[in-house]
Amino acid sequence: METRQQGLLDPEPVTEVDEEMVSDVDLNNTMTDEEREEILSELTKLEEEISTLRQVLASKEKHHSELKAKLGITPLSEFKQNFNKSWYDMQTSTAYKKTSETLSTAGQKTSAAFTTLGTAISRKFGDMSYSIRHSMSMPAMRNSPSFKSFEEKVECTVSNIKLN
Repeated sequence: METRQQGLLDPEPVTEVDEEMVSDVDLNNTMTDEEREEILSELTKLEEEISTLRQVLASKEKHHSELKAKLGITPLSEFKQNFNKSWYDMQTSTAYKKTSETLSTAGQKTSAAFTTLGTAISRKFGDMSYSIRHSMSMPAMRNSPSFKSFEEKVECTVSNIKLN
């Protein structure tokens, strides 16, 4: 059997004995009043420093936006620049190039299939109109080699389009 080391993500449940031990420990009595005052003083200083840093940051952000305004850089122009850069990055990505090539190939095959279909249809309509002009009956025309060949080519083209 595999032994599994207990980590922080799957701790053992706390037992009743552990709960009793925790209730007996008083964390406030572990430090002296001097230590507590020192920690509170340090906490106050840190809060003041954080407040000062926020003020400095706000001042720098204001100065930053003023400099941009002087240069004529507007939020809209920044958006356009970011959009253009993202668009360029996307177009130069490998995934975009592969997808573009695949779609281009599929388009070329589909175009070729429709061209073949169109050519076959026009040729067969020409053959059929010739047959009709020579008083061939419709049932006889359907059984003619030209019509059968036309049906086969249309079915083949449709099948090829479905496969691609």
